[in-house]
Amino acid sequence: MGGIVERHKELARRRHRRKKLAIIKRKAAKASTSEKAVLAQKLRNMTPGAESIIAALNLEE
Repeated sequence: MGGIVERHKELARRRHRRKKLAIIKRKAAKASTSEKAVLAQKLRNMTPGAESIIAALNLEE
């Protein structure tokens, strides 16, 4: 019972993460070293697969 409601919540969370990730990618292109550290921490708080995204965006060396 109620499984479809949970699925809608899951999809909404996924869409929101995708929008936030687009914003972080845009900011990362112009970010300084200290700003990149902040963006990396935000990614870690946002999604469990953050480390691969951080490596792809070169946010930390």
